[in-house]
Amino acid sequence: MNSTAPSRRPAQSALLLTGLILLALFLRAYRLGDWGFEATEMFTLRDSNNPKLGNPRPLIYFLNYFLVGSWRPLDELGLRILPALFGVLAVPAIYSVGRRLAGTRAALFAAFLLAVSSFHVYYSQFARYWSLVFLLCAIYPYAIYVGIRERNRRALIAGIVTGVLAILAHPVSTLLAGGLAVWLLATYVRRDHMVWLWDQKAFRWGAFGFAVLLAVLAVRYVPMLQAWVAERDEGKGGQFLLHLPGGPGFKQLAILLSYADTLTIPLVLAGLLGIIILWQRGERALALLMTCLLVVPVVFLVMVSFRTAISTIYLLPTMPVMFYTAGVFLDRLSDVDLGVRPRWLVPATVAALLIIGGIPTLVSQYRDGRRYDYRSMAEWLNQRREAGDVVFSDQHQVMQYYLKQPVQRLAGDPAPLIEALPAPGTGILWIVAPAPSHAFRTNPKLGRLKTWLHDNCQLRNTLGSGRLDFRQHYLEIYRCPPEVPAGRSP
Repeated sequence: MNSTAPSRRPAQSALLLTGLILLALFLRAYRLGDWGFEATEMFTLRDSNNPKLGNPRPLIYFLNYFLVGSWRPLDELGLRILPALFGVLAVPAIYSVGRRLAGTRAALFAAFLLAVSSFHVYYSQFARYWSLVFLLCAIYPYAIYVGIRERNRRALIAGIVTGVLAILAHPVSTLLAGGLAVWLLATYVRRDHMVWLWDQKAFRWGAFGFAVLLAVLAVRYVPMLQAWVAERDEGKGGQFLLHLPGGPGFKQLAILLSYADTLTIPLVLAGLLGIIILWQRGERALALLMTCLLVVPVVFLVMVSFRTAISTIYLLPTMPVMFYTAGVFLDRLSDVDLGVRPRWLVPATVAALLIIGGIPTLVSQYRDGRRYDYRSMAEWLNQRREAGDVVFSDQHQVMQYYLKQPVQRLAGDPAPLIEALPAPGTGILWIVAPAPSHAFRTNPKLGRLKTWLHDNCQLRNTLGSGRLDFRQHYLEIYRCPPEVPAGRSP
């Protein structure tokens, strides 16, 4: 028995990992091309048909153009093939890296949590770069860590290469380099350590590569950041009617709460406990690394949010930390003998509790794709619109793509709607707007717009599928007469 146990354990781990990969493949491939485009997927369509190196995030566009566009159209399915593939590859990547950092059992737990993660399934079925960013950010800082700690040249090179690719996937990946820099300073900036390290050839090469990387990042991305902030100061770049309201303080709290909600609060709590466990069992270098990779990007983006609007998704590079450390938590729980037999029952139950919060969202993913159905709304409107009709819509670029006619951007101010009303007998004004799913989705101007719509327009249709969670994605379409009734004003 004892002689065969060591050979059986790797086989069992390989079998479990294979099962997780197949589960991840099913969850990410099921109904992959069924959903219409939404929001920023239109930018992927545009840039994948005309990729440019000057784009701040060119990697996914070149991959779509050369790997997918050469054999199939870049349509709703074509643009989601690579995001789904990267989403599946993230599972073995999390396992491989997690096994090196924290052991096989912790890595399997982390891979399981990722395979069934509702947020990860969504971004694996979303035609953008986020699943690629997650994959690369789950590798590069940890490979660099292993390369430095173990003087492993291959790991260091792999970390630098995947780091460059991560930054080409999206500039926000550079924030993990900041976390690595803080970890290096906190760990090695002592004279005796630095002298010893500088004698190591691998460290000198790593330091040189890291310095070159930071210089390239500064030259390429600091101007991009300045332009990005300036664009938002001018009110450009947005295409959504609804956003989360709030002033300083509340807005930052909302970002953090949204981050926890995206991962699910139980997973975040388990991840934080995993960091504490690493500290307490003496793996302080790894615990410090995880802390830096989590805290530095979060603090930086929260500070930026005082200057300009940011999205919670920009925190995605930190999310692999939560999966790795939640795996550590479940691994440690497996070692605790609570008198329950079989012993795996307790950690398996806790793992189920960690994922159960995301199950309604995961099931709902296959009901509406977690998006508004502008494609169906355009089909409905195409059967009723006539020459001279004017259309305003939230996510106007998506609606324009499916409607095949100019669509104007819907804002919270009804004045542009009044100006665009066709003259009597020349056309109809149509307005496509999302139905708010809960109070925090409305913005302060929406009340004004809603009042004007209810006073001057007719609700003609509502499209959407009911979900099991609170994120409802219903679209409403209003038909407005060609002139505003007398005595009414916005």
